[in-house]
Amino acid sequence: MTLTTSTHTAPVVRSVDAVHRLGTIVGVWAHPDDEVYLSGGLMAAAAARGQRVVVVTATRGEHGTDDPGLWPPARLAARRGEEIVASLDALHDTIEHRFLGDARGRCHLDGSLRGDPGEDTVDELAAVIADVAPDTVLTFGPDGITGHGDHRAVSAWTGRAVRQLAGAAPRLLHACVTARWVERFGEFVEPMDDTGDAFAPFPAEHLAVDLELDGGVLARKVAALRAQTTQTASLEAALGSTRYVDSVAGEYFRPASAS
Repeated sequence: MTLTTSTHTAPVVRSVDAVHRLGTIVGVWAHPDDEVYLSGGLMAAAAARGQRVVVVTATRGEHGTDDPGLWPPARLAARRGEEIVASLDALHDTIEHRFLGDARGRCHLDGSLRGDPGEDTVDELAAVIADVAPDTVLTFGPDGITGHGDHRAVSAWTGRAVRQLAGAAPRLLHACVTARWVERFGEFVEPMDDTGDAFAPFPAEHLAVDLELDGGVLARKVAALRAQTTQTASLEAALGSTRYVDSVAGEYFRPASAS
């Protein structure tokens, strides 16, 4: 660990110039594209400063399509595996990526994650985190932002994995949205609400990360999103490029203790 700042007193990260406060970063996510939507700019800025950034993905997202005839699960899984590599490279070529389960030859299935996956899965994730020894771990909150069951499960896995680490635990942050973001963009994310209570805003004054991206960092994030074309092209076409870019410019995280 390289940071000594208490998780209770750590300053809020309000600009990309302040991402050094997060130190080494591990992001734990459910599907390819989660990581770039929720933390692409943050990762790009951190990696550009020489910080180590590692992304862990639980599934290959093989069911993430409205056209399973064109994209049967095996074909989509392979494509999304290629897309996330290209996407992370668009952010910065030093960002590392791991699919959870690969070391044991068993990838987790998109849409089937459970909050209690068994000790093997939690132990594997804890081992990855321990190996990297991050200062900060990013993941979903218990609400999963959209309410998606896989997102909720990954939140639970990550919390358990961090709690079982020996020694000083990394700072655990949960992705969230603000009231201002919901006011501006809530209408087009409403169809993503899997539970009727998703996209609940978190008070901005209590955020740990409150970023509004612009310039080159935002451009890198948009390029990374476009690299995951199976997941992003139709949404950008529906919204129009200007509104789409505006909608992804914000990245917000709250302390896990506030979730």
